Amino acid sequence: MESKQISSFIVRFQVTDFNEESNEKQWRIKVTHVQEDNENLFNTIEDAMQFMKKRVEDL
Repeated sequence: MESKQISSFIVRFQVTDFNEESNEKQWRIKVTHVQEDNENLFNTIEDAMQFMKKRVEDL
């Protein structure tokens, strides 16, 4: 029987700054890799996705 590799993430988005004039938000994105119990902080969704993509590719 094949063993299945599982990689689970918890992703939390938090607004850290809001510019009312430009209506721009700055984000803090916390990604927790459940299997490794590892937390990482990012400022962009692209960086957070790259982190998750790397973890999944390393399975």
